[in-house]
Amino acid sequence: MKNVTLRMAWRNLWRHGKRTWLTVGAMIFSNTLLVFSISLQFGSYDMMINNSLQAFSGHIQLQHPRYLKQPKMRYAVPAINARAQGLREQLGMSAISARATGFALASSEERSYGLQIIGVDANHEPLVSTLPGLVKRGRYLQAEAVEEIVIGSVLARNLKVEIGDELTFIGSGFDDSFAAGVVRVVGIFESGISDLDRSMAQVNLGYFQDVFAMQGQGHSIVIRARHIEDVDPLMSSLSITTANLDNLAVRHWDELQPGLRQAIQADMTSAWFMYIVLIVLVAFSVLNTQLMSVLERTREFGTMMALGLKPARLARLIMLETGLMTGLGLIIGIGIGALLTGYLSVVGFSYPGMAEMADKFNLPDHMYPTISTLSLILGPGIVALGSLLAAIYPALRLNRLRPIEAMRAV
Repeated sequence: MKNVTLRMAWRNLWRHGKRTWLTVGAMIFSNTLLVFSISLQFGSYDMMINNSLQAFSGHIQLQHPRYLKQPKMRYAVPAINARAQGLREQLGMSAISARATGFALASSEERSYGLQIIGVDANHEPLVSTLPGLVKRGRYLQAEAVEEIVIGSVLARNLKVEIGDELTFIGSGFDDSFAAGVVRVVGIFESGISDLDRSMAQVNLGYFQDVFAMQGQGHSIVIRARHIEDVDPLMSSLSITTANLDNLAVRHWDELQPGLRQAIQADMTSAWFMYIVLIVLVAFSVLNTQLMSVLERTREFGTMMALGLKPARLARLIMLETGLMTGLGLIIGIGIGALLTGYLSVVGFSYPGMAEMADKFNLPDHMYPTISTLSLILGPGIVALGSLLAAIYPALRLNRLRPIEAMRAV
């Protein structure tokens, strides 16, 4: 009996083939668009996270447990260079760099400004941060150099200094002594992030440790993961590794930049508003198709009910027709969407002007959709659910159908 019902439902779909294909076509289009859009959205989030974190903070940092909430100089990591090298050897990663952070008043011949001065490992910093690649004038720090500094473009403009000019800075050292030095500007970077360009400068870590009396200490070991998916496994590994090492805290990027996830959630909310509009339009298309189908077959349904067929059986027939139509749109839509997304995940996707912007900010010039089970099923699954719900109303109309009145319908 089930096979008979299935054959009947399939036959009924193609009574009006053009109308069925229009509805299925709407499903295919929406499913393909949703698969591509959601995959591209997930890929753009990965790119957004990587670009934001690679600018400076990295994916993971090892710090003193109190340093994140109270970034004071005394909350330092002892023997930070040796610890960073030990992690490189243990994890088999080179993208690990040690840093120390202090605050100072910098003065040129004309002006003085407060700044955050960062001591970095010049050999490994380019592996964890895109900032060294954003030096637009001059060059980045050299490991063997001592009294050199790289500053942001806004800070250089405020201080009225150029490449080769000297800066004098004074601050407070680790032991509360005065930390003072004279450095030569060798590079000016433009990150596109106003806070960095206005208030940050970098010097070699060894020089920083000498001037600020750090005695080989630092404040953070920065790690850049190969892929964003590697962060959580790496976090687990590091938590075990550092369990007995002076209780160092392993900080996830979500702790380092909490506003990043909030921005992603806000973007996802606005995107899903548009997706829901599309899904509702498809559901109304299904509702219209099935309602027309029921109205056109009123006499047929009346005759079947007069012969003893119950309304519930006819309602199941309508739902089965909708299920077949939805399944057809689901399979073809996911198939086309997967092919399109899979291709673009290899060759990349770019829009006009993206290459110029990427070159300016030292970023990738292509976006790559992230294809996954979730991105393939999420959107089309909601379309399928909406389509089935839309068919409930036409199916319920059959309960009000009276056989004699239905057989007289024109």
